[in-house]
Amino acid sequence: MSENLVEPMQLNIGPAHPATHGALRFHVDLDGETIKKSRTEIGYLHRAFEKHSEISTWSQIIPYTDRLNYCSSLMNNVGYCKAVEELLQIQIPERAIFIRVIVSELARIMDHLICVGTAAVDLGALTNFWYFFNVREQIYDFTEKLCGARLTTNYTRIGGVMRDLSPGFQDGIKKVLKDLDKAIAQVVGLLERNRIFMDRTQGVGTISKEDAIAYGFTGPCLRATGVPHDLRRAQPYYHYDEFDFEIPVGTMGDAYDRLMVRVEEMRQSSKIVEQALSRIPDGPIISSDARIALPPKEKVYGSIEGLMNHFMLLTDGIKPPKGQVYSATEAANGELGFYIISDGGARPYRIHCRPPCFPIASAFDKMVENSMIADAVAILGGLNIVVGELDR
Repeated sequence: MSENLVEPMQLNIGPAHPATHGALRFHVDLDGETIKKSRTEIGYLHRAFEKHSEISTWSQIIPYTDRLNYCSSLMNNVGYCKAVEELLQIQIPERAIFIRVIVSELARIMDHLICVGTAAVDLGALTNFWYFFNVREQIYDFTEKLCGARLTTNYTRIGGVMRDLSPGFQDGIKKVLKDLDKAIAQVVGLLERNRIFMDRTQGVGTISKEDAIAYGFTGPCLRATGVPHDLRRAQPYYHYDEFDFEIPVGTMGDAYDRLMVRVEEMRQSSKIVEQALSRIPDGPIISSDARIALPPKEKVYGSIEGLMNHFMLLTDGIKPPKGQVYSATEAANGELGFYIISDGGARPYRIHCRPPCFPIASAFDKMVENSMIADAVAILGGLNIVVGELDR
């Protein structure tokens, strides 16, 4: 601290868009424009997801998961339903598995498009935002046709998915993926060797692989340090071990690597979607187990058995056996896990969500020490902290 200052200058950074993503506040001690100490407050968007889940039926929780990482809500739907299905010890139809892979990878692409696009905006590079958001909106057009919503989707169901792929989905998505390749090339051309972008991100917010692991980093932020950990490879699910894709890694663990890893991950997700579209089998999209899945409408309206089955599932709900399960998926920001305890009733006894952003956010205060205020904005953009996931 400078000798002529008795006390540090204190400043609130946020909550405000765009720099602190709306609902984060950092209370910092400054020496000039250098941050000497930071204290993060995450409580501006507390929705009590876990407590709400305890008074909701197993199926009613699915829309709540949309609001965790609302930039890739489809992946939250998939992660939660996968956990409940493991608790029920049921296998969903193969077509539903491939649909979940397709929508999850599209959601990963959309999440990364937002992260890289808005991080560039935070640094003053607006053009990249429009290249990426144009593609994102095209994907949302197909999401809307698929489930009737663009942002909060409520698409999966315990036992499968709510609706099959819409007509023209496969050909339309293949065209969008070509547009994605063009958009990535345009943005990489603008940013990868851009002197201003490099100065603002290279060597900024560096974290070692040892510290990243100690803090509990997963996802692109961990892989940017050089650790090739990805649950799709480490703990394969939904046939991910059969798809041909690479795990991009960085070397420095700085803001630059965190953004560039995401750019390459979009290319890899595009490859997975194309492979899944070519391999998707015909068949049902949801389990035929009457204890879990709603019967088709024709059975509900055409038979007393179907009507009663529908009535009982809506009023009494699914009742998994007593037990507990932890299930994790590789979400856009890293390991998204659900730890669920069932007492055999129609509502969970306890649910705990392991959000990727929470351990990443816990390292922010350390990462910004002795950095400039402007560096804090660049660091936060690369971490891609989505405040809905910080729900504690």
